[in-house]
Order: sequence, then C-alpha cells, then structure tokens
Amino acid sequence: MATNEQIYFKPEKLKAFAVSVSMKYGLSKGDAEIFIDNLIDANLAGVDTHGLTRLSIYLKRIKLGLINPHPVMTFEQKFPIAAVLNADNGLGQIAGEKAVRKAIELAGTYGLGAVAVRSSQHFGALGYYCNIAAQNEVICLAFTNAEPALPPWGSYEAYFGTNPLAMGVPMKGEIPVIIDLSTSIVARGKIISAAKRKIPIPEGWALDPEGNPTTDAEKALAGAVLTMAGPKGYALAMMVDVLSGVLSGSGFGKHVHSMYKDLKNGADVGHFFLCIAIEAFMPKKNFYERMKTMRDEIKNSAKREGVDEIYIPGERKKKIKSERLNTGIPLSSDVLDELKALAKENNVTWDLD
Repeated sequence: MATNEQIYFKPEKLKAFAVSVSMKYGLSKGDAEIFIDNLIDANLAGVDTHGLTRLSIYLKRIKLGLINPHPVMTFEQKFPIAAVLNADNGLGQIAGEKAVRKAIELAGTYGLGAVAVRSSQHFGALGYYCNIAAQNEVICLAFTNAEPALPPWGSYEAYFGTNPLAMGVPMKGEIPVIIDLSTSIVARGKIISAAKRKIPIPEGWALDPEGNPTTDAEKALAGAVLTMAGPKGYALAMMVDVLSGVLSGSGFGKHVHSMYKDLKNGADVGHFFLCIAIEAFMPKKNFYERMKTMRDEIKNSAKREGVDEIYIPGERKKKIKSERLNTGIPLSSDVLDELKALAKENNVTWDLD
C-alpha cells in the first residue's frame, strides 16, 4: 500500500473498533468510549495528528505499565473555587474530561472554577474540552504542558513542550468560538507524522540536535521545534508550563517524559482549566448579543484580495467535521497498518475494509 494513500472510514465503525481494542488493554467500556471519542473527534475536526494515529502508542504505554488503565482519580480541594485532580497516571483523556466537568461545576456554583491536573498524560486536542464547557454555556480557558520540544529563546536545547492553550466561548444558536493553538510554529504531531511517512518538513520549522535548521523530520524530533512568534511563543510556553506543570505539582519543562521516546517512565503531564460563568459578570442574553455583534463585524470586515470568507476560530474545524461525518474519516496507510496490527495482536475482528 502506498504511504500517501488515504482510505475513508465511517466514524462509528472506527470508534466501535477502537473501543474494542482499547478494552483488551484493561480499560472499562466507559473509559474506552471517552478515550476513543476524544481521538475520533480530533479526526473529524481535521486534527489528524491528535486522532487515531496516536492510538497505538497510548496502548503500547499501557502494555508497558507506563499508563494506568485502572486509575483512582481523586480531587483535592482547599478552597471553594479551586481543586487539584490527581490523575493517578491514568489516560489524559479521562483526566481531562473529569477536570473540565469539575471546573464547570465550580463555575456554576461560585462564578469561577479552576482545576489543575497532576500525574497525567498527553490528553489530545484542547478544543475538545472547551467544546464541553461551551455546551454547558460556560467560557473555558485550557492549558497543558508536554514533553520537551521547544527551546527557550536564544537556546537550541528543547526544554518546554509545544504547550498549547485554548479558549472556548459559547454562542447562542451558533457554533462556539474555539481558539486552540500551540506555542510552537507548527504542531509537533505534524513532524511526527512526517517522520512516520519519511517525508521532509518545510524549512523554518525546526532545528537539529546541533542547533542547525533542518528539513529532516527525524532530526527535528531529536532536536527542537521553533516557537511561534519568536520570543513571544517562548514566553507563552513558559506561562502554560507554570500553570500546568509547576502549579499542579506535575512535571514541568524537561521533567515531562516523552510518550514516544521514553518507554521507562510515566509521562507526568499536567493540565489546567479555568471556567467562567457568564452570569457572574453580565446576563447571558447581553453577553450573547455582544458576541453576535463581534462575530458579525468580524465576518463582514473588508476582505483582502483572494479571500472569499473570514472565519471565526473553530469555524473551519466545524466545516471539516460536517464534511467528514458524510464522507468518512481519511486514514493514511501507515495509520491503517497500525490499526490492523492492533486487531491481529489482540484478536479483534477487522471488518472495516
């Protein structure tokens, strides 16, 4: 099968298969469904770097004892509006869902709700959690750190993760505004994907281990990804790590372990959520009217030559999701081969062809 070939699959069929495989690794049906729903949602939104391409490595880490399939996740709460979730080295997707729902609950009671998460894993795209909050008519700020990938400004040594940050804003009768971006010039998952497919990456994305610019994806993964906006990206990466790593009591900077390269230690990733009840500041009706005015003014802004439409953050992903719900989720041959290998290894029927 050609390495760049893509085949389309129905989302529900992929989800059923992936849930069945995940349960072979000790996950309960409920946890497996949350875990896979997160991955499938990323694929549907076109964020394929955070979708099923990561299933194999998650399950491999469970098999090696580096992810706990039966975590006892507990909240510690010293103040009414804030809590810390100890994820007990469980899957990040399970921890992230528990944490954001707790933050939503606190915001509903106190106006604000902050939850930090320690001892977790990579937990997928932040927009997933912001969508949960938006569905509950709550504004959400979300942060997570990650394995070292970005150098401090002026260095070529990877220290910070790509450390994404996100914001979800509910809109009455319309799709929510979802701002979701990493502090790197490009998502590291795109470099991982290029390495898997053995194709070069564009110039300006990364440095090799000696600090030289490189288009070799393998050398980039061994070296460092460049920050977005130069020193501004570095500053934002540090901000995210202070909240997600230092404040949560989880790993930070070089103390976060790689999910791909470190097969001896738990990842020790940290997350942070802040949820805001709109009515703590103004009536929801007023807020939605003001947001609609902002949205309409942005959409109707003067367009540059060659621009057909101005998009609100999250709008493109919603459009892709609508398309893929109809056409199916495209999987590259390398991801497809990994899924077939998981089926064979775990004696799960492969009926997706």
